[in-house]
Amino acid sequence: MANVRIEGVSKVYAGRTVLSSLSLEIQDGECFTLLGPSGCGKTVLMRLIAGFETPDGGSISIGDQVVASAASAQALPPEQRALGMVFQDYAVWPHMSVFDNIAYPLKLAQVDPAALRERTMHAVALVGLDGLEARLPSQLSGGQQQRVALARALVSEPRLLLLDEPLNNLDANLREEMRFEIKALQRKLGVTILYVTHDQEIALAISDRLAVMDETGALRQIGAPQEVYENPADDFVFRFLGIANFLPVRRDGAALYIGGSAAPWVGPEPDKHGARITAGFRPSDVLLARGGEGLPGIIVRASFLGAQVDYLIDIAGTLIRAALPSHECLARDLLFVEGESCRVSLATVQWFDGDIVSGARA
Repeated sequence: MANVRIEGVSKVYAGRTVLSSLSLEIQDGECFTLLGPSGCGKTVLMRLIAGFETPDGGSISIGDQVVASAASAQALPPEQRALGMVFQDYAVWPHMSVFDNIAYPLKLAQVDPAALRERTMHAVALVGLDGLEARLPSQLSGGQQQRVALARALVSEPRLLLLDEPLNNLDANLREEMRFEIKALQRKLGVTILYVTHDQEIALAISDRLAVMDETGALRQIGAPQEVYENPADDFVFRFLGIANFLPVRRDGAALYIGGSAAPWVGPEPDKHGARITAGFRPSDVLLARGGEGLPGIIVRASFLGAQVDYLIDIAGTLIRAALPSHECLARDLLFVEGESCRVSLATVQWFDGDIVSGARA
């Protein structure tokens, strides 16, 4: 297996800088996820690692081998980098059986027929396609086709597996199933994985570490999923890792108020000291009550979603989301209707400098 070192990599297309002096190291045997919005350059970085593109600046190493260097204008071809890659659109050949699709890289490498069959059937078993090796892709579900693509990437025993949004075309249940299977395979095989996605749920579920990229291609934060989720470096990271609520808080002497209103702030004490700060929190951090202490709110929308009830609440002119378990709402008389008053308390708050809601940072 191998670690990956990206040192000062830059890439420009038609005068537009996609990546600028980006540096990153992926450890041997870990599942590392690049998480960011569409167009931020994460797929470009993966293509540079794979060898489909060459960097305009910097270098890329896999293990002890430099595979691309702008300074020397040298780049190792993709087929010599010992990589496996799975794309969003499966890219399985419709006229080939499951077996032939998976075996194709071994055929190109002119592997002995007996070894080819053994390794291909092992890959078939790894992804749970036993008994389906004679079928054509048209006879498979979307999830099974994605397993074919994954087995084909693994059959060559790559030192690095690149996964580019491989679960996007699957339905929600299959996405959940496949993300757990990919993680289980990574643990079993010990292969280094670089996973590219804009889906924060997948990133949090499968990653040993993840990097959050912004729309300019800059790395905002790198760390373990729990670390990044619970201690975001800034409000961009906080927003990108799930539904984010923000309440502006104004400091007037020793008193705190919500935004420009006369409603006092009632909640966790801020660890920021500016005149304008922002409380960030998740829908699951919101605790509701019909009276008592807390921030005064008005229910704008109430949506029953089965296991939970989703509320949109107006607090002093700012809208926030709250998500409560349905059984808790029933047990505690918290099934509100639109227009009702409520009291809002917050279990956890992340504090940010400036008024993020209005964009006033100072």
